[in-house]
Amino acid sequence: MNSLPQSTPKTPSEWKLLLKRAWPTIRILLSIALLWKATSGIDWHTLLDSQIKMEPIWLIAAALAISCAFICGGLRWGFLMRSVGFQGILKNYVSLYFAGGLINQGLPSTLGGDSYRAITATYLTNTGNLSGTKELDEVLHHSVDLEHANPKLRLSFAMVLVDRLLGLAGNNLLGGLGLILGGATLAAWGQELGYAVMGIMIFAGLMLALVLAWAPTRQFLERLLERLRMNNALPGIRLAFSWPINVAQAVFAIAIHGFVILAFGFCLRAYGAEAPISSLMIGLPALSLLLMLPISISGWGLREATLSSVLALWGVNPSLTVLASISYGAITVISVLPGAYFLLKRK
Repeated sequence: MNSLPQSTPKTPSEWKLLLKRAWPTIRILLSIALLWKATSGIDWHTLLDSQIKMEPIWLIAAALAISCAFICGGLRWGFLMRSVGFQGILKNYVSLYFAGGLINQGLPSTLGGDSYRAITATYLTNTGNLSGTKELDEVLHHSVDLEHANPKLRLSFAMVLVDRLLGLAGNNLLGGLGLILGGATLAAWGQELGYAVMGIMIFAGLMLALVLAWAPTRQFLERLLERLRMNNALPGIRLAFSWPINVAQAVFAIAIHGFVILAFGFCLRAYGAEAPISSLMIGLPALSLLLMLPISISGWGLREATLSSVLALWGVNPSLTVLASISYGAITVISVLPGAYFLLKRK
């Protein structure tokens, strides 16, 4: 008999725990690899010898556009939260939106930016202060189990989800418009894809409006929300998807993503490059969909590699696109720094 101790294989749960702990490091390495790939083809000596005249005024304009996008997003989320009975003034929700954006830029945290603002919003008072700060700190330092969370917290997460769905709808609608305008340059079937995307989004919006307008389906939705212990979520859902306010929500969501497109266009202009607006309307919404995959830190590397390839189809210098993308990422970090005030204020 062999008396040597046998090493027991790790159980699936242990492997899952190891992967969860290692995933932030893997994402950082993937971001570095993608960023290296995007910049490896740049001839920096030739680029510097070309005497590019950077115009900082365009970078300032990009910062203002990104700030406008975050302010509008925070206001939309604030109205959704207030419609379901949460306290707090709109300025607090905008501040929380910036704080969540700062966390999403890679700030070390046990929670993502969306989870942070969903949890913290439940402690806002109508005077703009936070109640139960000790309890809040304890909740923020533990993973959230929504299945056993209290109804108030579940409702807050539901409104964050509704806010994200509106953002996704605006992103897809803008991308569909971009494909209709310039999809022929991307591929022979590009324009047809744009019409298909627009048709699917409009059909989905009409179906959601019909569900909320027709009594039997609305009552079914009410019973479903009651089973999920989110009885008060219906006003927020109606504010987002009922007719005709869903049209205004769609226009507002497109405008928010429009600020992002303007910001990147301004970054290109800062280095003397220009891209057709239709190319940005295709590239940036497609990038937003890719960023839903957690394979990089706040899009670093993935953004540069994707946009340099896409915009090259419209004759934009890939080297200048990478420079503009790096500037855009840096400006985004600077633009969400006001969120640090809310994080430090809680401390």
